[in-house]
Amino acid sequence: MAKNGFDKVTIEHLLQMTSGLKFNEGYYNPFGEVATFYYGLGLRESTENLKLEAEPGTRFTYASGNSQILGLVLDRVLAGKSITDYLNEKIWQPVGMEYAASWSIDQEKNGLEKTFCCLNARARDFAKLGRLYLNQGNWEGKQLVPAEWVKESTRVDSTGGNYAKYQYQWWLPSLDGDFMAQGILGQFIYVNPHKNLVIVRLGHKPSTNWRKEFIRLAKEY
Repeated sequence: MAKNGFDKVTIEHLLQMTSGLKFNEGYYNPFGEVATFYYGLGLRESTENLKLEAEPGTRFTYASGNSQILGLVLDRVLAGKSITDYLNEKIWQPVGMEYAASWSIDQEKNGLEKTFCCLNARARDFAKLGRLYLNQGNWEGKQLVPAEWVKESTRVDSTGGNYAKYQYQWWLPSLDGDFMAQGILGQFIYVNPHKNLVIVRLGHKPSTNWRKEFIRLAKEY
């Protein structure tokens, strides 16, 4: 992807959404990149053809394409093992998830996971993901995710073009130690370590301002 300027983009830029990626995040635009990523059959090629519109590391702009490029990085590094198998090996099985899950891919043969979306699981197992991070990456005595990584990926950082309320693919609702995963159709995993609290909300539409509601519930908890 160096031909399009990505030799200047770091993994941290992708995690922080500060890569300068040119990406149409319009979910109702049939000609935008999101539609191509979601319905297309050549996700590797589509990802490799992305371009930049700003200098990396200078500003935050939420773009799903950053998360998909991270998926491409994983795909290359794993060299033959699927991202799904890697997740299953490192997280799903060690945590003891109660149900089978799926990850949408772009095509049946040699498919690539849509890492910008589309991890399909039950609410109870999403709650376990929240609990894993609540406990600093430790699951019943086993350190599955390095504690330092958990700390780094949920801290407030507004330097270098970063957005204070977003860190390493997590949203930071109150800047008071809580963090949250959010889907576009009203899905949330909210974690508040100070209150030892995990909330999962699944639904087709965000029927209220759930960020504010989670903060309110945490204060009353």
